[in-house]
Amino acid sequence: MAAHKAGLFDLRLVIAVLFAIYGVVLVVVGLGFTDESDLARADGLNINLWSGVGMLAQAALFAAWALLRPVIVPDEPVDGDPVEGAQRRG
Repeated sequence: MAAHKAGLFDLRLVIAVLFAIYGVVLVVVGLGFTDESDLARADGLNINLWSGVGMLAQAALFAAWALLRPVIVPDEPVDGDPVEGAQRRG
């Protein structure tokens, strides 16, 4: 029985890309568009910057997880699969 990796259809990669996009946006906003009044409201903490860094780290973890432990999808149906059996009979 042959098998292949899920590749780009792996949900973990989709989640990693979304976290990375939002993380980059927040880092840019945190570095370039945060003024003193924003920092005063957040008790001196640049929330956008640190949230963005956290999201980028989370994206790296999801991407590493997807690349190091890929989902293997069988090419042929497994014997006894009720869905496949119903399709063949039906």
